[in-house]
Amino acid sequence: MSKYRLILNLSRPISHRASAMSTPFDQRRLILASTSPFRRELLARLGLPFAVRAPEVDESPLTGEAAPALVARLAELKARFVAEREPAALVIGSDQVAVLDGEIIGKPGDHQRAAAQLRRASGRAVVFQTGVCLFDSASGERQVAVERFGVVFRALTPAMIERYLRREQPYHCAGSFKSEGLGIALFERLEGDDPTGLIGLPLIRLTRMLEAAGMPVL
Repeated sequence: MSKYRLILNLSRPISHRASAMSTPFDQRRLILASTSPFRRELLARLGLPFAVRAPEVDESPLTGEAAPALVARLAELKARFVAEREPAALVIGSDQVAVLDGEIIGKPGDHQRAAAQLRRASGRAVVFQTGVCLFDSASGERQVAVERFGVVFRALTPAMIERYLRREQPYHCAGSFKSEGLGIALFERLEGDDPTGLIGLPLIRLTRMLEAAGMPVL
C-alpha cells in the first residue's frame, strides 16, 4: 500500500478489521508506531509491555496546513500504517512540530542551523504542538488529540549557545534542545499542562486514551 493512498484514505476501514468484541481486551498488544528513543522511554514510564514498529509515511505538510492539523494528521497516519499490519493491537502514533512566530521550525540537522535556531529563539516563546493518536486495529476506532506546550527562552548569549550545543549536540531535536537534559538551562519558564508532551509523547492525555480503550494504566 502506497503512502499516497494512506494519506488520501485516513477515514476508511482497515482491511483486517474485526468486530470490537472479537478480540478480548487482554489479548490486544500495545504498539508504539515510532522509532524515537525519547518516545520509547516516555511510554516505558507507564509500565505496560509494548512493541515498537516503524511507520513509513510521507510527513510533508499539505499546502496551507496549520501546525495542529499537521501533527494530528501525521499522528493518525503513523498509527494507521502500523494498525493495518497488526490485527489485534492498540497502536500509538505521535508527531510534533515547533512553531516560532507562526512558522514551523524543524530539526536543525547540524551545528550551524542549531545555533541559528537558538539565536532566533533567544528571549522569545516557542510553541510545541504534539499530536497523539490511539488506534484500535480490531475495531477501527481511534482517538486523536493535540497538546500545546510553550517554552520561553532566556536571553542567550552566543557563548551560552555554543557551550550548550557542544555539550549536548541536539541536532536531531526540533527547536535545537533536549528539555530532558541540559536544555532545561536554556529556559526562562515552561507553559503547559503536560511536560511530557514537550519531549514528544503527552502521557497525561495518552493515559486517558488507554483507559477509554479498555487498557487502564492503573
